[in-house]
Amino acid sequence: MDSVFKQTLRSEMDFQDIRVKELAARTGISQRTLEGYLSSRGSIPPADVAVKIASTLNVSVEYLVTGKAPDKKSSGKNRFEEIFEAKDFSMGKRSLLKEFSILLDKFNIDKKED
Repeated sequence: MDSVFKQTLRSEMDFQDIRVKELAARTGISQRTLEGYLSSRGSIPPADVAVKIASTLNVSVEYLVTGKAPDKKSSGKNRFEEIFEAKDFSMGKRSLLKEFSILLDKFNIDKKED
């Protein structure tokens, strides 16, 4: 039986169009170790490693481990994530939209109130 962590990590990497080699470079975790988390044995990393992966992917550890985003206020996923996942965008467009939404969140851009 596949682990939720493995499935969620693979899904998030696909969504962000990030390959194992790139994630390894960004996190400092060896490519072989990351491949182990994604393999058929699907081991779950120790907490400190999960935090590095989650931080690099801009998601919460809870999301990686459970596959479910916590409530909206504490979610590691940004506010546009569900829209992007629900739409049939090409990976290139998804990547651009994801980057844009991350920038919006970083700058805390919200609707103006009149």
